[in-house]
Amino acid sequence: MKKILIVDDDRDVFESMKIVLEAEGYGVDWATNGTEAIAKARALKPDLMILDVMMNTDDEGFQVTYSMKQDSQLSCIPIVMVTSVGARTGFSFDRKKDEDFLPVNEFLEKPVDPRVLVDKVRENLGA
Repeated sequence: MKKILIVDDDRDVFESMKIVLEAEGYGVDWATNGTEAIAKARALKPDLMILDVMMNTDDEGFQVTYSMKQDSQLSCIPIVMVTSVGARTGFSFDRKKDEDFLPVNEFLEKPVDPRVLVDKVRENLGA
């Protein structure tokens, strides 16, 4: 069973993603902030991380990605960023154009259609 770590400070967002992903046969765990995300990623070694941006700070998710990409134990974990940062700040992000700034595998704006979420998870797990 593939393991997914969802990092989001909103319990409702976590629960809705968990229901969708568990129905697809994935194991799901939760972290509510960047510090917890890094610790759980090291302990659980998830196959994929779904990561919010705005948690304790407005850019905490970005900081998590930078930390993970610099850590040899964590750098291979695919990251699907799912956030409302664009809607809240007015900034738009393009994973391909902003690759140096945004080292993630996918960037999705909330709310995310459950089918799109599942499709992106499958693509990034090679399934």
